[in-house]
Amino acid sequence: MRRADRLMNLIRHLRDGDLHRAADLARAMDVSLRTIYRDMDTLAASGVPIEGERGTGFRVTAAITLPPLNLSMAELEALHVSLAAMGQAQDPDLATAAASLAAKLDGVLPEMNAPNTLAVYPFADAARGFQHLPKIRAAIRARQKLSLSIAGRDRTVRPLQLDYWGRLWTCVVWCDTTRKFDDLRIDQITGMRVLPSLFVEEDGKRLIDYERLVARENEAFVAPDHQP
Repeated sequence: MRRADRLMNLIRHLRDGDLHRAADLARAMDVSLRTIYRDMDTLAASGVPIEGERGTGFRVTAAITLPPLNLSMAELEALHVSLAAMGQAQDPDLATAAASLAAKLDGVLPEMNAPNTLAVYPFADAARGFQHLPKIRAAIRARQKLSLSIAGRDRTVRPLQLDYWGRLWTCVVWCDTTRKFDDLRIDQITGMRVLPSLFVEEDGKRLIDYERLVARENEAFVAPDHQP
């Protein structure tokens, strides 16, 4: 498994907000404890709001704050989209101002503790996906299907929820093509088309079904006799 894929799988396990022991995560990923500790350090450096430490366990927190403001997901999305657009502006002063604002945000957002708000390893191209956020959000509200191109493959999906992981946006979808849930990185989308067809909630294809699936998978990896 590629490291970037493993990091996304770790986010998927941690997204429930519960405390997960390193030993359980290592068993789930089929890697060593040392690798899990390195991965946790990498995710934290990439802006993912990781809490915990060796010997106790790790969790992802959902708080996104800009003292003295509290940002909603929609407001944070608007901020990222605006910064990405201004960073590509032909006006050098505007582009410089966007870079300066990004640097200032890095200094006050506890989730963003690495330089350059618009790009950081291991998700260095995260800004590429910002252009898709408004359409995805609209499709979630309207329950509209999307045709996505990712890694040279086209798939039809039902977008269910956008999530933000410290510079990285993902979207939980039910994929009509593969007939299963997926948690897609927005920056990996190379093409997107809004389809005329709508979808209704169906058992086994809802967001709550995805959350239950993740919870069951996490429970399956809990080993009470293992130490974190």
